[in-house]
Amino acid sequence: MATDFWASSHHKRWIVDRATLRQARSDDLQYVDNPEHLAFLNIFFANLIAKLGKKLSLRQRVVATATVFFRRFYLRNSYCETDPFIVAAACCYVAAKAEESPVHIKTVVSDARAIFGEEYGIKTFPSDNSKLAEMEFYLVDELDCDLTVFHPYRALMSLCGQKPQKGASETEVGETDDSTADDGKMPYMAAPFQTAWFVINDTYRSELCLLYPPHLIGIAALYFSHVFSPTARAAMQASAAAHAAASTSSSSGASAQHGHPDPASRRSSRSTSSSSKKQQRPPTDLIGWLAGLNVSMSLVATIAQEILSLYALWDRYDEDAGKAADTSKVTPQRNANSLRGVKAGMASAGRSGSVLSGGSGSASTAGTPDEGASSEVVTPMFLVQLLLRMREARMADLAHPASGRPLAVNKRLERAQAAG
Repeated sequence: MATDFWASSHHKRWIVDRATLRQARSDDLQYVDNPEHLAFLNIFFANLIAKLGKKLSLRQRVVATATVFFRRFYLRNSYCETDPFIVAAACCYVAAKAEESPVHIKTVVSDARAIFGEEYGIKTFPSDNSKLAEMEFYLVDELDCDLTVFHPYRALMSLCGQKPQKGASETEVGETDDSTADDGKMPYMAAPFQTAWFVINDTYRSELCLLYPPHLIGIAALYFSHVFSPTARAAMQASAAAHAAASTSSSSGASAQHGHPDPASRRSSRSTSSSSKKQQRPPTDLIGWLAGLNVSMSLVATIAQEILSLYALWDRYDEDAGKAADTSKVTPQRNANSLRGVKAGMASAGRSGSVLSGGSGSASTAGTPDEGASSEVVTPMFLVQLLLRMREARMADLAHPASGRPLAVNKRLERAQAAG
C-alpha cells in the first residue's frame, strides 16, 4: 500500500474534475425528469452501503472504502445500464478484503438479500454466490485494480495530534487517546474532534471524495466543527487570552530580574523555561491555525460550501417515508451528531438535530438552495422506482435504436465484438 498520497493511484487517477462527473452521468440524465434526483441517488446508495456494512459488522473505514469504490465504479458506468444493488454488495465485499476485514461471500449475499428485499422491495438480487463473485471481478477490473483509498480520518487525527492505538493502523470513534497535540497542530478538544469525524462520515453521501484530496476534506470538517460550536470558539479564545497574559507576565518578570545576574538563577531559569516549553505549547486560535496551513483556503471554503449544500439536499430526503408502519424496525438515519438542517443564517436559529449548538444550527445561506424554490421530499421507494424506469427505458433504447441496428448491452461483449 502506498504511504504517500501524492504518489498513489488515488491522487493520480481518481481525483477528477466536475466535467468528468457530468460526462459520467450523461446517459443517466436522458432518463430523469429532474437532474437533482441523481444527487439523491448518491445519498440513497451511501445509506444503503452503510446499512449493509452495519449488518455485516464492518468498521466505518471499510464502509467508507466501499462507498468510494461505488463512486469510482460509476465514473465509468451508468445507473441505467447496470444493477447498482449488486454493485453496492460487491463494493462491500471487496472493501472488506482490501481493508483486511474479510467476510464470507455467503454472508454478504444473504444479508444483502434480506436488506434489499425487506426494506426496498428488491426481489431480483441473485441468491447464487457465483453472481456476486463474478461481479467482484468486474468491479476490480473497472477500478483498474486500484484498491488503495486514502480517507480524511487519518488527516483529521494528524491535525489534532491524535495517534492510533498500538496494534491498529487506523482508529475509529472512541478509540483515540488524550495525548497532547504536537507543535503546529490544533489543540485537541473532544467535542469538535468527534463532530468533525461525523462530518467526514456525511461527506461520503456526496461526490467530494472524487473531487478533492482527503486532507482538504479533513480540514474543512475541522473548520465546520469549530465554526458551528460556540463552546469550542469560546474555549480557544479564552486559552489564547490566558496564554498571552501568562507570556506577558513572564517576560516582565524576566526583565525585572535582568539587573541581578546570578549564574545559579540563570541556569535554573533556563531549565525551568525549557521544561515549561516541553510541557506546555501555546494554544493556537482557529484563524491563525488555518492561516499557517500550506493549503488553498479557497478550496477549503469551496468544500465547506458544498457540505452545506449536501445538508440542504439531505433535509429533503426522507429515509422512513413510504415504509410500513412498523416501529420495531430501526432504520439507519443520518448520525444524530451530524449537522442536519444547517441552512439558517448566522444570526438566526437553524433546525433541530445539530450537535453543534445543542439542537439548533446556524450557517451561511450562500450557495444553498432556496426552500421555497424546491420543497420536494424524495423517498427511497421513489428512487427505487426511478432506477427501474431508467433501466427499462435504456434497454428499450438499446433494443430499438434510431439507426435500426440493435446495440450490445454488455460493454464487455461490445469490446469482445470490436476485437473480433
